[in-house]
Amino acid sequence: MTVSYQYEVASSTSGGFTRLLFMWRGSLYKLIYRELLLFLVVFGIISVIYRHILITPHKRAFERIVIYCDTFVSLIPLSFVLGFYVAYVAGRWWQQYMAIPWPDKVMHLVALYVTGNDEYGRMLRRSLMRYLNLSLILVLRSISSAVKRRFPTLDHVVDSGFMTALELELFQSVPSLEFNTYWIPCTWFINLLKESRRTHRLPDPQGLKIIMEEFNEFRSKCGLLWSYDWVSIPLVYTQVVTLATYSFFVVALVGRQYIEGTKKPFQMALDAYLPIFTILQFFLYMGLLKVAEQLINPFGDDDEDFELNWLIDRHTKVSYLGVDTLMNRCPPLVKDFYFDSENIVLPYTEAAAAYKRKTYRGKFLKKSRQCFYRILPKKKMKLPIPRHLKHHPLV
Repeated sequence: MTVSYQYEVASSTSGGFTRLLFMWRGSLYKLIYRELLLFLVVFGIISVIYRHILITPHKRAFERIVIYCDTFVSLIPLSFVLGFYVAYVAGRWWQQYMAIPWPDKVMHLVALYVTGNDEYGRMLRRSLMRYLNLSLILVLRSISSAVKRRFPTLDHVVDSGFMTALELELFQSVPSLEFNTYWIPCTWFINLLKESRRTHRLPDPQGLKIIMEEFNEFRSKCGLLWSYDWVSIPLVYTQVVTLATYSFFVVALVGRQYIEGTKKPFQMALDAYLPIFTILQFFLYMGLLKVAEQLINPFGDDDEDFELNWLIDRHTKVSYLGVDTLMNRCPPLVKDFYFDSENIVLPYTEAAAAYKRKTYRGKFLKKSRQCFYRILPKKKMKLPIPRHLKHHPLV
């Protein structure tokens, strides 16, 4: 899903971004090639009709229409409308990614404060994390087509081990016709924490407070994800942008036609065969519209949509490892390699030797003493001592 090209631009080089122009997956060409082909086909048909089918009086009338359309097509404020809209959509797209909750903080706190290495203690910690991840899965099922395909029914959630049959029965017993009940596992999480506190598996009250704070943040982000799916960018705004873009190119189909004579300004003989700058505008404007179309809902199947199923797998595996398996696999306490060294000299490979440089210490420490004396003469550096301190032993 997500197209990553960070390696290609790891350092600024000559033609660095140019290499990206030849990528296909997630590219501009993949997004607009159908619309561009349709535009060129219709443009060519109109051109053939003008040159070979229309008679002279009709040609003159068509030429007047071409000049009229070419004159007023630039009055559509497309660059402003599209630029503002795409900036807003891109900002919202990143905010939605930042709203995806990660269980790592809760995992470390549960591993720290919920004690016991027996079977019950392991079950307790693993169940806490399972309920947390289950809430996220239920949210994603309701907003993501990719996750919905993975878990089309709640029975698939049970079969995948995220929920037991009894938990499914309890979940379905809550009325859910008027609202989404993804938060029910969160109540199970709280009840399990209460049970841990009652049975002294969570002896530290401060630990309970910290766990609840991180849990509330996780729960809030689940609700924020659902809210992003519920409250969309106002439809009228999206309609205005779409209408402006398509209107521009519908008018351009006529206004950018090559006509005989010199009646139309800013046309060259090359335009008779290929409208180069109109195609460039199509790449820019239609590309921006398609960018907004791809980013406006990042929970679908586009190239730049979030890999939510991978996140579910990652969260589940990491949660169980963090609160159970890795708790008994800690390395022994040893002296580090530089334990008795004061002035540590850290090694560099030959390839990384160029990165070892002296750090900046300040402009006056960097300058020589003689250079500094030019700025502040030594005779002006004398510090006057108050009279009552002249005989002090420290003076």
